[in-house]
Amino acid sequence: MTSRARAGVAAAAATVVTLVLVYVGSRGLRDFDAALVGYAVATVFAIAALTYRYTLWLGRPPTGHYFRAGWSAFLSWRNFRRYTFLVPKALWTDLIGQTFIRKRGTARWLTHQAIFWGVVLSVLVTVPLTFGWVRFTLVPPSGYRAWFFGFPVMTFPVGAGFGFAIFHVLDFTAVLLIAGVVAATWRRIHDTGLLTTQRFGFDLVPLILLLAIAVTGLALTASSAWWGGAFYWFIALVHQVVVVLWLLSLPFGKFFHIVERPASVGVTLYQQVAQDVEHYGPGPQHAPARAPACRRCGAVVPSARFVQDLEGVLAELGQRYDLGPDRGLLQDYCPTCKRVLRADAYYALMRRRFL
Repeated sequence: MTSRARAGVAAAAATVVTLVLVYVGSRGLRDFDAALVGYAVATVFAIAALTYRYTLWLGRPPTGHYFRAGWSAFLSWRNFRRYTFLVPKALWTDLIGQTFIRKRGTARWLTHQAIFWGVVLSVLVTVPLTFGWVRFTLVPPSGYRAWFFGFPVMTFPVGAGFGFAIFHVLDFTAVLLIAGVVAATWRRIHDTGLLTTQRFGFDLVPLILLLAIAVTGLALTASSAWWGGAFYWFIALVHQVVVVLWLLSLPFGKFFHIVERPASVGVTLYQQVAQDVEHYGPGPQHAPARAPACRRCGAVVPSARFVQDLEGVLAELGQRYDLGPDRGLLQDYCPTCKRVLRADAYYALMRRRFL
């Protein structure tokens, strides 16, 4: 079976599972709001397309190899006992807190966090509502009951702070999104480096769509709370259009990396396990060994297993970066020395034109 055929089967399976969950979670569509059918159809399409592209992504030799090795290390009970705190740390640095971005600047990190959590929290709220998995019923005289998959979850007063937060959570995420999008757009129109490399469709259109979603969402609240319902139908239609456009673009645009990112946790564990086994042996009783070093500067490089895996992937792709009998392979050098070697090669080829 070809990679595209496997991706098509996976997408079809994801679609069927989603539709079954919609039917079951909404109690045979009794709790499904027909007014949200446009959102529901676009969400199902996005899930199918995301699954299709994700399966194709895993079918690539580099991705598939490191994905399998990463999750094999992640699911190992022995590794879990030995690296109990590594997984939570990787979850925080790579996925939740994304502290690796903070090294590039605090403002950039705050911007990314605002957009990331604005998107993720909004999706976590709207998808269950759209599919009829979550609903609210009035409990006289002044309470509400929340239901999930047809089961009562909690009852809370309407006017209390908790009730207000529940019914306005999307307003809060909209404000968070606006702050992040405005900061990101400001950076993209003032940073010279970004101006020379960014693409309108890939870098700016997603920000424009997110801003339109957030603004029209807040306008719906303003219309119902302060404007007496004026323009509500038109605002709701515009809001649905931009949300559907964003959902349809999600599998093919920049925000696909939100789906890719969780795999980095397993890869981080795989790299650490390979490094430790090579340096210290398979158990704590082994003495530390000399770490692999860069052939040029002597700096520590990834473990030999990691380098061998990389060489295997490159060989599978028909690529071999052999620098000659005296210089070894390109994978034997640290990232800095790789750039130096590449610059030396360019200079040797172009001489003064390179400068």
